[in-house]
Amino acid sequence: MPVYMNGELVLYGFVGDSYWREGFTSTEVLEALAEHGTDNDLDVRLNSGGGYAFEGLAIYNALHVHKGNVTIHVDAIAASAASTIAMAGDKIIMRAGSEMMIHDPSGYTFGTAEQHQKAMAALDKLGSQMASVYGARSGNDADKVRQVMKDETWFTAEEAVAAGYASRAEGAKAETVSAFDYRIYSKAPDHLVALAAEKNWSLDAAITRSAASAAPTSQQETPMADKPKADDKPADTAAVKAEAATETKTRIKAITGLEEASGREALAQHIAFDTEMDVEAAKVMLAAAPKSAEPTATFDDAPDPATYEADRLRASGQAQPGGMPKSPSASLNSREIFAARRATLKGA
Repeated sequence: MPVYMNGELVLYGFVGDSYWREGFTSTEVLEALAEHGTDNDLDVRLNSGGGYAFEGLAIYNALHVHKGNVTIHVDAIAASAASTIAMAGDKIIMRAGSEMMIHDPSGYTFGTAEQHQKAMAALDKLGSQMASVYGARSGNDADKVRQVMKDETWFTAEEAVAAGYASRAEGAKAETVSAFDYRIYSKAPDHLVALAAEKNWSLDAAITRSAASAAPTSQQETPMADKPKADDKPADTAAVKAEAATETKTRIKAITGLEEASGREALAQHIAFDTEMDVEAAKVMLAAAPKSAEPTATFDDAPDPATYEADRLRASGQAQPGGMPKSPSASLNSREIFAARRATLKGA
């Protein structure tokens, strides 16, 4: 589904990637905003079960600094990272029957006790930053908001308005909820859990399919017209991979080393590692984003791109209901936060 349609921003599906044929990224949102014009008022149609926390924060910041008035329409659901995005609206309108969910960031860490402690500190800091976003929009005390997050709170349209997380509820019936593995949330409503099971919206399976489709296969038939001739030399795949790795490292180091990254380290690392945004676009986004009260740690060097990609697919960020995940997987509350992954990458 296109992100920019008929003058509106349409954010349906997974935040930060495309699963079940739906999804959107911060890069796509930036491109859409550039096409729309920064001074023009903007309507945003939001229908998402969540996704990557830092992608949600990046999109929130992009909409928050938009000069025109931003009206967020929650067409069906705004959960997890999507609820963070919703807070950027000057007006947040919930359709009848729509839902909103906010919760604390979570993830997992592989490594030493020190790495686990660093991940805990990073998650706690991220949770506090997210609470400040929810608190600023709702007018609620940050400590109260943080407890609501820890409780994984689901709001009806009317409840979201009463709690300050939305401006008003309207009479129009909500759309069908966007595809998402709602089973990863510990307190998801029964109807969403049942729908995910019925539709087979499995995040683990989706990530596995995504990884498989990205991998080369030796069994794929080469079209007759493209088959190499006997005297053709085979491509130097090792050299191609080495060149790609060098380009990736150069881009990552350029973005994390920008002057605009100072005080915005978490966002800079997200852009560098989790998007394909070029250096100039990253510079613009970082300059527009507010600085964190406390600087966060940065990498002295970029990780090996192959190691990073494997970890990215394993740890896309959210929480496993009922305790530790059975297998390395992720999302915004059963597989969603990148802090643990970053601790792993630093030691890679």
